[in-house]
Amino acid sequence: MLHKQVKGLALGFVLGIAALGMLAYQSAPNVMILEDESALNYTDTVSTLKKAAKAQGWKIPKVHELDKTMAKAGYDVEPVTVFELCHVDHAAKVLKDFDSRVVTSLMPCRVSVYMNGEGKVIVSRMNSGAIAKVFNQNVADVMKVASQETEIILQSVLKPSS
Repeated sequence: MLHKQVKGLALGFVLGIAALGMLAYQSAPNVMILEDESALNYTDTVSTLKKAAKAQGWKIPKVHELDKTMAKAGYDVEPVTVFELCHVDHAAKVLKDFDSRVVTSLMPCRVSVYMNGEGKVIVSRMNSGAIAKVFNQNVADVMKVASQETEIILQSVLKPSS
């Protein structure tokens, strides 16, 4: 009798861990990537974000217009603009520390503007505040501040939360 109870407990534990793993796996995209609807149309969202980033002291070293890139390859897709955002003070803190350079593949910060299937303008970005927690203290500190500043920039276009 005790043997069956132990087996039942062990099976329940394993199934519980498996269910938790599946939940974490399915939730990961919603934790790693943030999406919000813009209060503006596509063109105004793109131009307002450019101005807001510069007003907050951020540089935009590159703007990728993915729809135009795809058109050159013969594909017709809805507009998608990806901004590379850089704040040199934050970047320097990461680049000066050799142990922090592991995150250089995430630099510069990126923000994407696109239309979803419902015609809404969406602003997407990595949840760098949450992701930062898995890195060393220097990276965590820099990414936390960069995340907060990016959110301030994005407030210029996002719909207020209900």
